Amino acid sequence: MERQSSVREYFESLVVTVILALFGTTFIVQAFKIPTPSMEDNLLVGDHLLVNKFIFGNSDSWIGRVLPFRDIRRGDIIVFTYPEDLSKHYVKRAIGIPGDRIRISNQRLYLNGNLLPEPYIFHKAPDHNNLPVRDNFPLLKEQMNRFADYQQNKDIFDSYVYFREYTQGEEIVVPPNCYFAMGDNRDNSADSRYWGFVPRKNIVGRALIIYWSYVTDPNEHLHDSFFDRIQQFADVVINFIKKTRWNRTFKLVA
Repeated sequence: MERQSSVREYFESLVVTVILALFGTTFIVQAFKIPTPSMEDNLLVGDHLLVNKFIFGNSDSWIGRVLPFRDIRRGDIIVFTYPEDLSKHYVKRAIGIPGDRIRISNQRLYLNGNLLPEPYIFHKAPDHNNLPVRDNFPLLKEQMNRFADYQQNKDIFDSYVYFREYTQGEEIVVPPNCYFAMGDNRDNSADSRYWGFVPRKNIVGRALIIYWSYVTDPNEHLHDSFFDRIQQFADVVINFIKKTRWNRTFKLVA
């Protein structure tokens, strides 16, 4: 009888643990891995993050008056599902909130008519040719006349068509319940300049802390077969000590 009681207690403890873990990953925190260099040098490929899913709750509800919910702010590093493929998660910095006016000229970002100081950004491309969309945004109708070949300039045409209805003068205006997100590695980031706004409903939470960082090939995310996974796991087992970036462990994300 005593043995059955012990087994039951262990089983109940296991069930409670699983329930708490599921609750935590569903409502409070979730783990994500940085797969690309779009947020370098602030977030590196191979950084493993804990994301605060709790902070952007509904602050207008009764529970929001008790718990520390808040709105998404400019400068927050957010995790969201990619609007064009909801199976993918992206990590970018929220640059524009609803109602903001945004313009980029020669790599300089203007927010609501003022040059925005951005100490967190990096420009790593060797060229400084003021490339369309990347360095000057949004593109205006008169600028489109230079790009006759759609196939060679698909990103440029798609960006122009998408933002045309949101363009006022030389600026785009962020619509309600949407955000404009960009990578800190401005020359190598597929972000809102190319595929559009991030709907509020897509935002999972705010990047909180790096709990582990491991030197990772920037192209690893392209290799996701079963055998690729086995090789990646073996690499971690063999090189855990050597390739872990210990100085980034438990580093807060800002």
